[in-house]
Amino acid sequence: MGEEREPGAVGDVEAMREEAARLRAEVRQLRTRMESRPLIAQAQGMLRERYALPDAETAFALLQRASQQYNVKLRTLAEAAVSAPRPDGRGNLWFPGRARRAEPSLTFKEGRDRRTGRGNRSEVLTAVLSQTLAVVGTDMGNVQIADRAERGLRIERHTGLTDDFVDFFAFVGEEGTSCALAARDLTQVTVRDVATHPVFTEDARQAILRAGSRACHSVPLTTASGLCVGMVSAHLEHPVGELTRAQLKALAVVGAEVGEWLAWYDRTVVLDALEHLHALGRAHSGSRVLRR
Repeated sequence: MGEEREPGAVGDVEAMREEAARLRAEVRQLRTRMESRPLIAQAQGMLRERYALPDAETAFALLQRASQQYNVKLRTLAEAAVSAPRPDGRGNLWFPGRARRAEPSLTFKEGRDRRTGRGNRSEVLTAVLSQTLAVVGTDMGNVQIADRAERGLRIERHTGLTDDFVDFFAFVGEEGTSCALAARDLTQVTVRDVATHPVFTEDARQAILRAGSRACHSVPLTTASGLCVGMVSAHLEHPVGELTRAQLKALAVVGAEVGEWLAWYDRTVVLDALEHLHALGRAHSGSRVLRR
C-alpha cells in the first residue's frame, strides 16, 4: 500500500501550489510592465513637451484616460502616440479629414457568434483562437500580435498551454520559431513533428515539447496589402500529417478577415483614442491631472 498523507499535508501542498501560481502571475505582470515602461515613458515625455504638461504623472494620467475611454491597451496607445506624425499645433484635431471606414465583418462561425462588433478587440482575438482550434481539432493554442517597435510577435491570447510556455514565448523575434517563419513568408506553416523540425532553436523546441505539444500549425493574420499584423497558432499533443485542403481554406479565411479587422482597428479605434488624447492634452495644458 502507498503512503497515506495526512489531510493537513495535502492542504499544505495545495496551498503551496496556489501560492506558486500567484507568484508566477505576479512576476509575469511585472515583466510585462517593465517591457512596456520605456515605450510609455517615451510617450509621456512627448506629451509633456507637446502640451506643456507639468509632470510625467499628468502625462500618464492622460494616456490612461484615453486608453480607458476607447478600451485600447496602454502600450498600444503609447506606441501609436510616439510613431504617429505630429499634429498641427493650431488644429483641434490630430488627424483632420481622416476617412472612416465601416468595421469589417467576420464570416466564420466564432466571429459571427461572439459580440465582435463595436471595435471589441478582445472578443475578436478570442474568436479567432476558438475558430482555429475548432478547425485544427485541438484545445491548445495562442494568438500573437505584431510588435512593430520590437520587430516580433507578442502573445495576447492563449489556452491549454503551460505557464512555462507562455513565459518563454511571451515575445518572439523574427527567427527560430514556426510563427516567425509564417510571419516572414506570409503563409501557413505546419510543423508535423516539433522534435525533428529544423525551424526551431533548440531552446524553443524543448519549451514546446515540455508544454506537451508535438505538432503545431501557424496562420498569419494578414492585410490585403500583404502586411502581417498577427498570428494564430494551434498546438497538438501528437505528430500530425498535413492539414486537408478544406482546413487550409477555412484558416485562410480566418487569417485574411481578422488581419483586415485588426488593420481597421489600428486606423480607426486607435486613432480615435489618439484624437481623444490630443483633446485632453489641449484641455489640460499647464495643469496637473491625477491618474484614476
